[in-house]
Amino acid sequence: MLHHAPRALYIHIPFCTNKCHYCDFNSYILKGQPVDDYLTALEREMERTLSATPAERIDTVFVGGGTPTVLTPPQMERFLASVRRLWPLHEGTEFTMEANPGTTDPDKLAVMFAGGVNRLSFGVQSFDNGLLQRIGRIHDVDDVYRSLDNARAAGFGNLSIDLMFGLPGQTVELLSDSVDKALALDLPHYSLYSLKVEENTLFHHLYEKNQLPLPTEDEDLEMYLHLIGRLQGAGYEHYEISNFAKPGFESRHNSTYWRNEPYYGLGAGAHGYLERHRHVNIKGVQPYIDAALERLPRLSGETVSEAEAMEDFMMVGLRLLDGVRGADFERQFPGRTIEGVFGAQLRPLVEGGLLLRLEDGEHGSLPGGTPLRPGQGYRLSPQGVLLGNEVFGAFIGVLDDAIHS
Repeated sequence: MLHHAPRALYIHIPFCTNKCHYCDFNSYILKGQPVDDYLTALEREMERTLSATPAERIDTVFVGGGTPTVLTPPQMERFLASVRRLWPLHEGTEFTMEANPGTTDPDKLAVMFAGGVNRLSFGVQSFDNGLLQRIGRIHDVDDVYRSLDNARAAGFGNLSIDLMFGLPGQTVELLSDSVDKALALDLPHYSLYSLKVEENTLFHHLYEKNQLPLPTEDEDLEMYLHLIGRLQGAGYEHYEISNFAKPGFESRHNSTYWRNEPYYGLGAGAHGYLERHRHVNIKGVQPYIDAALERLPRLSGETVSEAEAMEDFMMVGLRLLDGVRGADFERQFPGRTIEGVFGAQLRPLVEGGLLLRLEDGEHGSLPGGTPLRPGQGYRLSPQGVLLGNEVFGAFIGVLDDAIHS
C-alpha cells in the first residue's frame, strides 16, 4: 500500500452536560472535570503525534465528543489556537465541530468562528419535546431554533443536524412532523440515524427488562423509506447510507473514513489510522491526562493486514451511494484488483440485485441527479441500500492468509 501523511484530523472532547439514555460514547459529565488539564494533555498529544508522524497538509478537522461546545469561551479559544498553531491547516480546510443545542451562545460561537471552525453539526435528534425528554436530551425544540439562529448570525453557513428514527414510542407521523420542521430550516446537510441499543446504556438496561417500547423492524424500515423519499424530494443527495446533502456540502471528513483513508485521532478514547496501523487511546480522562504528559497515550494498537484493509475498503466504501472504484482499490493495494480479490463475494450480490456494476464510460447518476464518478466499480442498488448490512457483512472475514501468497 502507498503511504502518505493523513490529511484528516479527529479530536475528541469527552465532556457532556449529561449522559443521554442511548449513548455509549466515551463521554463524561462535565461537572468537576479537569478540563484545562485535559486541554494541556491534548496539546502534548498533538506535539508528540506530529513529531512521530509529521503532517504535510490537513484538509479536514472534526472535533467530536462528548459535546465540544461545553468548553467555555476562553477554553474554546485556547483549544482552537493550539490546533491552528500546530497543524498545517489552509483556507480550504473543512473544520467541523459537533454542538449541542443550548450550549452555543453568541460569545462562544464568535470564538469558534474566529478560531477557524467553519462547519457545525448539531445533535438535534427530534423536533418533538416529549421524545427529546424520553431519550435523555436536555435541550428542547426552542433551543434548536435559537442555536441555529445564533450560528447563522455568527457567520456559519455550513450547518448540519442529526435526526434519529426508531426511537421508543416514535411513529411515522411523529417522524414526519420532525422532517417537516427540519426541512423548513433549509440546511445544507442532514444525518439520519436509526437508534441502536448499545450495552452499558440506560436504554439497554430497559430493553433487557422489556421496558423499551421500540418500533418494529417493519416500522423502522417505513421510517427510513419515508426519510429517503422526503429528503430526495426536497433536492438532497442521498450520498451515504445515513447522510443527505445539497451538492458540494457532503461531509468531506467522514468521507475519509468511508474511503478507508488514514486519519489522525487524538484525545481520550479516540481512534486513529496511520500507515496501516490502528490505535485506540486511553479512555478515562485522568488516565489520559497522566499518560499524555509522558508519552503517546495509547491504550492499544494493531497493524492492519492487507487482507483486513481490503475488506475494510469494500465494507465502508459501499456505504457511499457512489460506490467503490477499481482504480481507487488498485491505488491503495498495488497489484490487486477488486474482482481478483472479491469476485466470489461480488457475483452473488450483483446477481441478487443488491449491487450494481459500473462500467467505464457509464453516464449514470444518483437519485437527485448528481453524476456518478467515472470508472469501473460497484455501488448499492436501491434494494441494496435497504439491506446494506447484508452487503457489508459479505466482505467481513472472507480473506485469509492465502491472499498474501
